[in-house]
Amino acid sequence: MTSNAPLKELGVFLKARRGELSPRTVGLPDTGQRRVPGLRREEVAQLAAISTDYYTRIEQGRVPPSGPVLQALVRVLHLGDDQRDYVFELAAKETAPVRRGAQKIQPSLRRLLDDLTSTPAIVLGRRMDILAWNTLAAALVTDFSALPDKHRNLVRIMFTDPALRTLYDDWNTVARTTVGMLRKEAAAYSQDARLAALVGELSVRDDDFRTWWGSHQVTAGTVGTKTLHHPVAGDLTLDWDTLTAGTDPDQRLIVWTAETGSRSHDGLRLLSSWAASTHLDTSTT
Repeated sequence: MTSNAPLKELGVFLKARRGELSPRTVGLPDTGQRRVPGLRREEVAQLAAISTDYYTRIEQGRVPPSGPVLQALVRVLHLGDDQRDYVFELAAKETAPVRRGAQKIQPSLRRLLDDLTSTPAIVLGRRMDILAWNTLAAALVTDFSALPDKHRNLVRIMFTDPALRTLYDDWNTVARTTVGMLRKEAAAYSQDARLAALVGELSVRDDDFRTWWGSHQVTAGTVGTKTLHHPVAGDLTLDWDTLTAGTDPDQRLIVWTAETGSRSHDGLRLLSSWAASTHLDTSTT
């Protein structure tokens, strides 16, 4: 059977994960110095109760593993929930590219964005493209309307806009999370030429992106807390949540909120007043 891109990515991902584990972590004796860190292929195969040849072909992207074998590898390699979902998605992918039209925001999401006057919110589409935003999101992060349509992508902005490196208190963690989210997107849209071009561009432009992309870490990135140092609103600690559109699972609403009565909640109210006075654009793609 010929290999394809998703199976090759699956093999690279599994290899990266076994490289992070020590024999002692999985209950095997540590036999001393190794040429490369991590578990050997034969050790992974032994723990998963499959042949070394079979596991080698999986890592080489030559065969699609069965569901039970994947479950065994998830257990052996101590994969988390996001990583488990990622390997199952890769293993299920077909090789034929799928033509997809340009995404348009769902009308119901557009109305919801317009009604969220005190809550920053954006709508993400495939490959983490920014399909729409409300005024407060533009005030909080950046003026999305000032960017060309093709550059309205959350990961691209994170690595190309210098202001975001000072906006986030821990830019490294935030940026690395976005890379992990994009890596998960790559499993769902493995034949997407625009996603491949985005990865290629950022890999050339930014050493951090290239390193983190090469680590093959994945994350669903559905909830979290971020601290921001905003030039207008001051220091803000915001929780963010993700809501998936029932009418189009490829569209996700991201909202930032603060605890009522907190300094950050007051800061968002101040930012909302400032944004209203600046008349920021909320056009959509």
